[in-house]
Amino acid sequence: MIETVIRGDRVVTPTGTGAFDLHIAGGKIAAVTAPGALDLPGDARLIDATGKIVMPGGIDPHVHCAWPMPAPDGSVSALTEPPAVVSRAALFGGTTTLIDFARVGLTDTVQASIALRDADWKGACHCDYAYHMMVEGDLRPDMPAELAEAIQAGYATVKIFTTDITPSRRGRMVDFGDIWEVFQVLAAEGGLGVIHAEDNDIVMHMYGKLIREGRTGFENMAEVHNSLSEDLSFNRIIRLAESVPGTALYMMHVSAATGVQAIRASRRRGFPIYGESLHQYMLYNSDDYRRPNGQIYHTYPSLKSPADQAALWAGTLDGSIGAIATDELCCSLAAKTQGRRIDDVTGGNSAVEPRVSLMYTEMVGKRGYTLERFVDLVSSNAARIMGLYPRKGALIAGADADVTILDPALRRTIRNEDLHETDYTPWEGHQVDAWPCLTMLRGKVVVEDGRFHGNPGDGQWLARRVAGEILAGPV
Repeated sequence: MIETVIRGDRVVTPTGTGAFDLHIAGGKIAAVTAPGALDLPGDARLIDATGKIVMPGGIDPHVHCAWPMPAPDGSVSALTEPPAVVSRAALFGGTTTLIDFARVGLTDTVQASIALRDADWKGACHCDYAYHMMVEGDLRPDMPAELAEAIQAGYATVKIFTTDITPSRRGRMVDFGDIWEVFQVLAAEGGLGVIHAEDNDIVMHMYGKLIREGRTGFENMAEVHNSLSEDLSFNRIIRLAESVPGTALYMMHVSAATGVQAIRASRRRGFPIYGESLHQYMLYNSDDYRRPNGQIYHTYPSLKSPADQAALWAGTLDGSIGAIATDELCCSLAAKTQGRRIDDVTGGNSAVEPRVSLMYTEMVGKRGYTLERFVDLVSSNAARIMGLYPRKGALIAGADADVTILDPALRRTIRNEDLHETDYTPWEGHQVDAWPCLTMLRGKVVVEDGRFHGNPGDGQWLARRVAGEILAGPV
């Protein structure tokens, strides 16, 4: 029995944008029809979205909730905000699915790491969620077999670091021999490698050089996590992956033109590689480190130059950059700004709530992107790459009824006092051309007209299996 019908004149579907009715029943989209083509049951609700944009719920494939918060001395001072806080903010901003990380190094086995993460998320998340498995340091000889088991159980992606990131974080980097072994597991089991790629030799050399020269202020961060590092590391990890038939890669938080070019060249060779960037890289650059509280714009790798930003935008047009994520790390302003040196600044950002509206404004409003391309970059492509499509990321019959309605009448200036994450936002003062007036999760209206109707138990863990076409070649 149809419970809800959303009627709009700009409904973004995989076949195009137009006037459609979305018929919703049992948490699913039961049918997509021409307006009024089917009779509305007497007890069904009709939501009139005329003049608004109806799109699938946003998907953020890169967040960190309840995450260890490093202090300047390298110790862990606290945990970042938990899923209950971040997922609530995500729904206010039109994002209905989050993908976090299960950090394997914290326990003895991959499966125990997943169980530990479940303790943080199960029954404590307002939206749907999944995890990437994160491996670090020297890998145990039996870990590849455990990863294979987890991939078959629905944990389709494995995160790998090619750098320790900072001198105080030794133990993150996985050596290339172990990466080679993981790639063979991914190829055999149909998994996807999600990569933090920087050249560790270059990064650590630059830390040492700037410290010797007394240029330790965080405003010099772009010299440490530089574009040469991205160039060397991307090309090296791609060359390794291309040597293992069946491997596919997702390059996280691409920040430099050199990274975009490496992805583009590999895709032209027919390799299945996909790029992710972050909206802070695309809208802020290294000059912003010199602004008051400039740490709030930082994540790892560093912000780069305006020329690098232009390359990221170009990558969204040719497929080199397929998804825009946040690297969400929700903490207080005091915690975010406690580090002031190149070797102690906190990464991540409080950013999940305004992402969809910011990208709509920058893509559709300022750059003339189609609604379909915008939706691909904030929702559908992440669903496709991460093994969630077409359950997520598509307004089609049979998909989960995850729906966001953007209202151009809700143009606003972003103010932290209007958001739902923490006591600061790096997007303070930005103008946006629209804001969600309604967010639906599997048929339930969880946000409407600024009022929240969700519960911490609403979120479901999502088993994922990467589609064969994603693994076979660049889509």
